[in-house]
Amino acid sequence: MENVKNDGDIREETTERLEQAMGSLGTAATASMEERLPWFRAMSAEYRSWVGLVAQAGIAGFVEWFKHEEKIRPAIAGEVFGTAPRELMRAVRLQQTVEIVRVVIDVVEAQVNKLAAPGGETQLREAILRYTREVAFGAAQVYARAAETRGAWDARLEALIVDALLRGEVDESLHSWAAALGWASTSVAVMAGHTPDDEPEAIIDDIRIASRRARVDVLAGVQGSRLIIIVGGVEDDPLAAAKPFTSKFGAGPVVVGPRVEDLYAATGSARAALAGLQAVAGWPDAPRPVLAGALLAERALDGDDDARAFLVEEVYEPLRDAGAPLLDTLTTYLEQGSSLEATARLLFVHPNTVRYRLRRVTELTGYVPADGRAAFTLRIALVLGRFMSRPANL
Repeated sequence: MENVKNDGDIREETTERLEQAMGSLGTAATASMEERLPWFRAMSAEYRSWVGLVAQAGIAGFVEWFKHEEKIRPAIAGEVFGTAPRELMRAVRLQQTVEIVRVVIDVVEAQVNKLAAPGGETQLREAILRYTREVAFGAAQVYARAAETRGAWDARLEALIVDALLRGEVDESLHSWAAALGWASTSVAVMAGHTPDDEPEAIIDDIRIASRRARVDVLAGVQGSRLIIIVGGVEDDPLAAAKPFTSKFGAGPVVVGPRVEDLYAATGSARAALAGLQAVAGWPDAPRPVLAGALLAERALDGDDDARAFLVEEVYEPLRDAGAPLLDTLTTYLEQGSSLEATARLLFVHPNTVRYRLRRVTELTGYVPADGRAAFTLRIALVLGRFMSRPANL
C-alpha cells in the first residue's frame, strides 16, 4: 500500500525546497525590482544593494516562519530592515516598501509549483498570503514609529536652532541642523509675539501647516509666553511674508524683524523683533503685524542699543553732515508744530526754502517730517545725536 504524506511531511519537504532556492529567489526578486520599479533603478548602486539585501532577508524570514509551521512571529519589516543602514528608512518610503514586498511575493508565487512539495501548493500559497499580510501590517507600524521618533527629534532640533539664533550662538552647525529639517531658504525674517493658549505641540503643528500652504520654510519655537517664527524665502516685503502666520500668535502685538540674507544673519532680525515686542507698548495703536523698523523710536527710548545706533548713524549723522541749515530747519520745523510759515519766519527764509530743505531731509533719512510718526522718530534721532555729540567732560 502506497504511503500517503501528511501535512507535516509536505511542509517539511516544501521547506527544504525553499531553503535550497533562497539564493535564486533573492536574485530573481532583485532582477524583478530592476525591471518593474523605476525608483529602484534610479537609486545609487549602494542603495540598490541594500534594498536587494532587504528583499533577501524578507525571503529568509518567510522560509524560517514557514519552517516552524507559522508558530513564530513573522520577520516583519522592522527586523527585515535591520539588515540595512538607518538611512535607508528615509530613502525608501512606506509605499515603496509595499512595492518591494509585492515584487518578492510575486516572484515566490510564480514558482509555487516548483517550490511546493506535491500536494503542498495550496498550503504554500495560503502561507504566502498570511505572511504578506503580517509584513504589510508590520511595515506600517515600523514607519509610524519612525515618523513619531523623527517628529520628536525634529521638534527638539528646531527648538535648538531657534534658541541658538535668539542667543546669537551662530556657527556652521546651525546650517547643518537646519538642512536636516529641510531648510533651503536664504532670505529670512523673524516674527515675535505672544503664545496662544494651545499646547506648544499644537501651535507648532498649525504653523507647519500654514508654511506648507504658503510654500515657505519656517522654523518656530515656543519660549514661555513668547512665540518666535523664523520665515524663509522672504522677498521684498517682510510684512507680506509674515501675513500667513499672524493668526498663529496669541492676543497682542506681532513684530516682524528686518529681512536678512540667511540664517547666519537671522540673529539681528530676531533681536530687532524681540526689542520691538518689548517696546511696542509705547505705540498702543500699532498695526498687527508691525515692522520692528517702525518702532525705532520706542525701541530707542526703551534702551535698545541697536535702535539708538541706527537713529544716530542713519538719521542724525547724514543730517549733520549735510550742513547746519538742514539740521536747523528740521529742528525749528519740529519745534514749531510742523508749521512751514512759522519755521520760515524764525529762519528768515521763504517757505519754499523750508519745503526744499524738508524734502532733502526725506531724501537723506527716508522719513517725511510732515508725517506724525516720522516726525516723532526724527525728534528722537535728533536728541540721541546731540547726546552723542556733547563734550565728554559734561
